Amino acid sequence: MADSRASDINGEEDEDEALRLAIALSLGQDPTAPRSSGSGANEIDLTLIDDDGHDHRKTNPTASAVPKRPSVVDPTQTPAPAPAPLYGGLSALGLDRKKMEEERLARLNKRKASSDLGAAEMRPAQRQKASSATAPQPQPARPAPPKPLPQKEEEDDGSETASSREPSVSAPKQPSLPFLKGVVKKTWAAGQPRLGGDDIKIEEVLQRDKLELAVLSSYQWDEEWLLSKIDLPRTKVVLVAFATSEAQKSEMRLNVPRQCAGSLRFCFPPMHGPAGAMHSKLQLLKYDGYLRVVVPTGNLVPYDWGETGVMENMVFVIDLPKKVGQQMGGGGDNQQLTQFGEDLCRFLGAQGLDVNLIGSLRKYDWTETSRYAFVHSIAGSHFLATENGVAAATARTTGYCGLGRAVSALGLGMVGSEEGTIEMDIVCASIGAVNDSLLQALYYACQGDSGMKEYEMRTATGKGKGKGKGKGNSNSASTPAGDNSAAEAVKRHTRVYFPSLETVTQSRGGRNGAGTICLQSKWYEASTFPRAVLRDCKSTRKGLLMHSKVVYVRRQECRQQGEDKAQAHHGFAYVGSANLSESAWGRLVKDRATGTPKVTCRNWECGVVVPAAVVGLSPSSSRDGASVSGGVQKKESDGESWNVFRGRVPVPMELPGAVLSSQGAKKPWFFTEAG
Repeated sequence: MADSRASDINGEEDEDEALRLAIALSLGQDPTAPRSSGSGANEIDLTLIDDDGHDHRKTNPTASAVPKRPSVVDPTQTPAPAPAPLYGGLSALGLDRKKMEEERLARLNKRKASSDLGAAEMRPAQRQKASSATAPQPQPARPAPPKPLPQKEEEDDGSETASSREPSVSAPKQPSLPFLKGVVKKTWAAGQPRLGGDDIKIEEVLQRDKLELAVLSSYQWDEEWLLSKIDLPRTKVVLVAFATSEAQKSEMRLNVPRQCAGSLRFCFPPMHGPAGAMHSKLQLLKYDGYLRVVVPTGNLVPYDWGETGVMENMVFVIDLPKKVGQQMGGGGDNQQLTQFGEDLCRFLGAQGLDVNLIGSLRKYDWTETSRYAFVHSIAGSHFLATENGVAAATARTTGYCGLGRAVSALGLGMVGSEEGTIEMDIVCASIGAVNDSLLQALYYACQGDSGMKEYEMRTATGKGKGKGKGKGNSNSASTPAGDNSAAEAVKRHTRVYFPSLETVTQSRGGRNGAGTICLQSKWYEASTFPRAVLRDCKSTRKGLLMHSKVVYVRRQECRQQGEDKAQAHHGFAYVGSANLSESAWGRLVKDRATGTPKVTCRNWECGVVVPAAVVGLSPSSSRDGASVSGGVQKKESDGESWNVFRGRVPVPMELPGAVLSSQGAKKPWFFTEAG
């Protein structure tokens, strides 16, 4: 049975496998079909990402057995939920090369005459059909991509400003950059009013008429939809994809249509075993004179970008101008990157992306990224104590260890301070077999801890327990006896936002629209699951469900203000691909062979740490009676403390979220109830 397969991986539960099985079952596909391990040599045929002889790549996104659907819904009608595409690999692209070539020749003149790549001009992507899949219906012509909305002006505090759109360096014909300082936005949703510059469409992200090269990664794909957003004659694409074997990789390459062969290349990250997923969603978009770095929470499918009107996500975008010396033909590949750039390049290198492409990123000015941190999870095991400096650096910078390092490096950590208590609010679309240990590790990481605090608590109290096998028990997922007080303290300051059955049922897409929102009842009902932290996740945009993954961290500290002390609220947010699971964030364990700690991650993930503003300076004696413990107000929906994210990171859920229960309408949504 599928359930047994999902639970029998490395001896523990695997929420990502369960989500894959749920998606397959919802499409009537065989859940026992082989999936990608991604083992073997990583190969990519890209040379450069720069303007000097770039050998750009073009991509046919992963073919998935998905019925065709219109890109925009009628806002007056309740949209039909879109079936989820297959996860992971491109299903060998599923393209009929002969038929596509015949149709391409028939349309060639029309394609040349039009600069707009509408659906009528798209070559149909013939997907592989599952035994129970129905034939796709004709897709109506897609509207021309809208022009990007003007961005609203905000304070010059690290957020986007009108004056910041011009690069600081003088360069001939330097383009105006809308996101020079970086910004976090909600995705647009059909049938919802635009948010005055606070939301963004996929067309506004990609800018197809200007896009020269795109490096794209995603967990799910809709290749026909994606190709309608990209101008194939202009844009070259590198697809960071998920394949089951070397044979599938070869098949995927061979099935690229001949006319796309010079424009499309693949990169297959190693997976290090059958479990886990290529879940990161990073986009590198090259234009004339600048590079755009995009970190969305959604996949490359229409419903994640709001086109079916049932789902919303969030996205971080920053534009990096090309350095003046490079535009004028000078050298400079040895230019220093910010820590953000270094960590991003380490992530790309581990995925197996072409070294020349990675090296060419140094030709752009990364200065404005210094206010942020790039956080990743690299699939595999990474030893902290090793003579290999590269491997040790990877271990310190990946998973929740990397999150703690990033928080500390940005000066946002509170480890060891008298006011170290924080409020941690997690928005996620998938929850695994969570326990107190994972919550503690994430909480301490958000305080700036390297990962060792929870590890040392666990290993110190685990020795000598059970049958005397200290090493094995020290890696146990359960909270050691004697540490319950620490675990309870963390849970008092932690909330996890996940939709209730009622919220899903009343959403615009209903139960069928929640196929990518995953929690299993057996995990929720386990004695080790921290049920008390769950809150109902209801969007502030009525009827939408969320696929966003955000960690909001707030803290309150006393600051001297003359003779008085004043209370200041500040914090940060993580925006990225990581859900609440050990597969996503990793686990620090003691290696049984060497006795040294190692970080083990199953998934490829990435995200960005975005500092919040400092607000609410007021004398502590004038507080309105709200109790304060450890420097943090105990009201989880305290409006003043949430104001730190205003203009920095949207807060998409209603506050305070209702506490979820084990029964009734307010019980959590379980994906087995879909349909």
